Amino acid sequence: MIPIETRWLVPGDEALVERAGHLFDDLPRHEWSARFLSQPGHHLGIVFVGDEPAGFVTGVEMTHPDKGTEMFLYELAVDEPFRGRGVGTRLVRALADLARDLDCFDMWVLTDRDNLAAMATYRAAGATEESDHVMLVWDLRPAR
Repeated sequence: MIPIETRWLVPGDEALVERAGHLFDDLPRHEWSARFLSQPGHHLGIVFVGDEPAGFVTGVEMTHPDKGTEMFLYELAVDEPFRGRGVGTRLVRALADLARDLDCFDMWVLTDRDNLAAMATYRAAGATEESDHVMLVWDLRPAR
């Protein structure tokens, strides 16, 4: 049986982020990986199947003066050959466990309603649907 391990990365693990680069929307940049991993409250977990990165999850702790700290599930990705095998659910549950250990009062994620794979994964990991929020975005990059 091939071992499956979830690893929480720490500063100095930038090479592991780069090794899992195929899982990200774009290839991770070393300096951004180093910054992410060094920030308190930023978490990146990778599932390895054997020695192969199969998926990752990122979470960011957010604290508000009148609410306390909650975990934002920033991104989840699972490599195509590992989809449908519980890797995504494992990652989401691992982040929820970490959030509990950090005394977060909740964890939340945004996804598109028609992203059926994401909806199934989050529900399988224990999430419930609360509302029909609308996400609005400001593009702060300079015009090209």
